[in-house]
Amino acid sequence: MGKVLAAALVGIAAALAAERLLAFRNRLNATREVDPVALPNCRLIKGIEAGSEDIDILPNGLAFISSGLKYPGLKSFAPDKPGEIFLMDLNEKKPKASELRISRGFDFGSFNPHGISTYIDKDDTVYLFVVNHPHQKSTVELFKFMEEDNALVHLKTIRHDLLTSVNDVVAVGPDSFYATNDHYFSDFILMFLEMYLGLTWSNVVYYSPKEVKEVAAGFYSANGINISPDKKYIYIADIFDHNVHVMEKHADWNLTHVKVLRIQNILAEQPTVTRVYAENGSVLQGTSVATVYNRKLLIGTVFHRALYCEL
Repeated sequence: MGKVLAAALVGIAAALAAERLLAFRNRLNATREVDPVALPNCRLIKGIEAGSEDIDILPNGLAFISSGLKYPGLKSFAPDKPGEIFLMDLNEKKPKASELRISRGFDFGSFNPHGISTYIDKDDTVYLFVVNHPHQKSTVELFKFMEEDNALVHLKTIRHDLLTSVNDVVAVGPDSFYATNDHYFSDFILMFLEMYLGLTWSNVVYYSPKEVKEVAAGFYSANGINISPDKKYIYIADIFDHNVHVMEKHADWNLTHVKVLRIQNILAEQPTVTRVYAENGSVLQGTSVATVYNRKLLIGTVFHRALYCEL
């Protein structure tokens, strides 16, 4: 009887493991095939070789690009090189990427930039928020952009117990922001188990010098985050659930769920979205961001190169 029970338990465990593996593969889109959609005027951006994980464009056409992310379990083309922030002026006829200098006193050697966000203050000062992973920890670095010097002045490093595994930020003030934690755990093995088991423990945190709190939770992996043009709604991409959550922002900075956007029927005669570019990895690997300014498209990647296209 004991042997029969043991065999049954083994069978149940194997079935559960197989179900989790299939669900994990589906969340990763491991078997998805991509039908190419080409644009006629595209070129790889010279000088960006080791990632362009996030891009933020100011209203005047200046684009900030974070590069050099080293993330546990992901390939890096420059494992020993510190991260960089690049700047492109999209008003130029042939925009080029130039590395921004960072002020003295900042630990540039451990700079490992991830998501970024800009904020323009009432006096037109431009602040750049950068998610950083020095020594595989999570911080948010606050810089002031000095356009005339092509430089960033480091103002402060932000750490907090609720900012455990930060992926992206969206600035809502000169020293306040919303941040996504893409995992509950920070240890790589526990992060993998979290993904494999399909735990919905990822969250969104609001930070200001006066208050830090969780404002949304229950995500498989809260990843990219942005704000609507009217500043009333926050958009949160759950990468493993393949959808975007629309959250209403309130006066106390809390967020409430409004609806979820999911890309469907992409090949139908009247699809819900328009696919302007797609390829199978021969040009870009691991695309993480795309943004448009005046019919100019920038596409970034986690650890690979960046693409500039004219629409």
